Amino acid sequence: MGVLDEIQEEIRRVADQVSNAVVGIGQRWGLGSGVIIGKDQVLTNAHNVRGDEVSVTFHDGRTATGQVRGQDVDGDLAVIGVDTQESPAIEWATDGSPAVASPVFALSNPGGRGLRVTLGFVTGLERSFRGPRGRRITGSIEHDAPLLPGSSGGPIVNAEGRLLGLNTNRLGEGFYLAIPADEALKNRVDALARGESKGWVRLGIGVAPPHIARRMRRAVGLADAEGLLIRHVEDNSPASRAGLAEGDLIVQAAGRPIQGIDDLFEALATADDGIQLVIWRGTDERAVDVQLGT
Repeated sequence: MGVLDEIQEEIRRVADQVSNAVVGIGQRWGLGSGVIIGKDQVLTNAHNVRGDEVSVTFHDGRTATGQVRGQDVDGDLAVIGVDTQESPAIEWATDGSPAVASPVFALSNPGGRGLRVTLGFVTGLERSFRGPRGRRITGSIEHDAPLLPGSSGGPIVNAEGRLLGLNTNRLGEGFYLAIPADEALKNRVDALARGESKGWVRLGIGVAPPHIARRMRRAVGLADAEGLLIRHVEDNSPASRAGLAEGDLIVQAAGRPIQGIDDLFEALATADDGIQLVIWRGTDERAVDVQLGT
């Protein structure tokens, strides 16, 4: 048997072992994938679901409506409760994170349109990216197994067919990032399966980063200042109730200088019921107390 025959046989073997645990997510508004992690439990990305119900397509073509049990939007994870019938759950890897150059198999079923299985290699570890609402997700596995759009939420597995990570973010140029299937992910998934959705403290604003803020202030003749420029304020949000407005520049939060979005997230993470922001409105500096909510 030649090398190509051996590779083909290995891909076929892994596909036969894992494919029944891989599902399609969604049908009309978008395509995604997921993986069965337990009886009547499917793990996918939070960005693959809308509302409380989601369509799930199984390996045999059966489609069922599932209910979102819990989700962590900023961590881009969601657990769906759905009748898995006799479909098996995937096994988790127990030998730790893969090393760079380790082979990985990526599986997906974009929107239930058919199983895809590809082979690649780990190209990097401890990579980071930003989740759906801008928070940084760290510790990801970078690999080069080719994946179609709609593959997010599908698994990467090792040669034994055990879960190594959940494909989540496409980097472009053929690379993908997967959230590692470690003990921390297990604990988070267990909590979501119990209905413990994770809520983050939020202001209800959209912001421009410091380099854009400086450029926009210069354009209207204002002096440079380091901070985040508010571009949008949600109605009836903590920010709107505190009187924050489009064009305000956030320069401090809880006494900390704000030089980037991560500084603001860190300040919010340690806040309780409220936080004090220092803003520039035009040329005037003022302190604003914001009552927070999740």
